[in-house]
Amino acid sequence: MTDSPQMIFVNLPVRDLEASKAFFAALGYSFNPTFTDNNAACMVVSDSIFVMLLVESFFTQFTNKPISDARTQTEVIIALSAPSRAAVDAALDKALKAGASEPQPARDYGFMYQRGFQDLDGHLWEFAHMEGEPG
Repeated sequence: MTDSPQMIFVNLPVRDLEASKAFFAALGYSFNPTFTDNNAACMVVSDSIFVMLLVESFFTQFTNKPISDARTQTEVIIALSAPSRAAVDAALDKALKAGASEPQPARDYGFMYQRGFQDLDGHLWEFAHMEGEPG
């Protein structure tokens, strides 16, 4: 391991790459063109967090397991921090306007406020604001 921050690349299978790119662009995310082609798009979340949106047929080259259908099964919940409760609500408003659905109502635990959405392929995402969050 080096002293530089470790990066994370979340790989998600998608049915329609162009629709997924348009959806996440509507939420304000950009894509690194160096790692984007007709099989994959590298969505930039932060300097160290990236989401690789991979066409399902391309995704299958990286695993021997069947791809779960995120519209009917939960595979993972991708949670991102937000600087405030208002930022959580603003992020969800953008997602809903872009075509996402909100599978559960907002959850307020006092110290943490979170809301989630289901993207075009059914992947679950959450934005959370935590009081006293580090960084």
